[in-house]
Amino acid sequence: MKTLTVSVVTPDGPVLEDSFEMVSCRAENGEIGVLPGHIPMVAPLTVGAVRLKNDSNAEQMLFVNGGFLEVRPDNVTILAQSAEVPGDIDVERAKQAKQRAERRLQAQQDDLDHKRAELALKRAMNRLDIAK
Repeated sequence: MKTLTVSVVTPDGPVLEDSFEMVSCRAENGEIGVLPGHIPMVAPLTVGAVRLKNDSNAEQMLFVNGGFLEVRPDNVTILAQSAEVPGDIDVERAKQAKQRAERRLQAQQDDLDHKRAELALKRAMNRLDIAK
């Protein structure tokens, strides 16, 4: 079966490079699924999970904190602000970040602080979902 070479890179260096049959992730305009032979494209990503399926139909998850997806017929590159595989997620730290963000959302704040707290909460919740 045909595969895509998937590379996930952050400012700290490469996080993942392997072959998969399908890549699925959330872009700013909605969910994107990529199979081998997909037309070239670039899309901005939101905070969320990247799902990768391999030839045994097993699914691997990866958390990304925004970034860009570049698709070519035989490879996919994800340039992310940060990315973590489930085994690298510190669950306790993510729980603490979630609690801090919830407290900030309850406090009276200006719009910028409120948006930052919403993003922090979204990142923490996605990290906890993937770490399960």
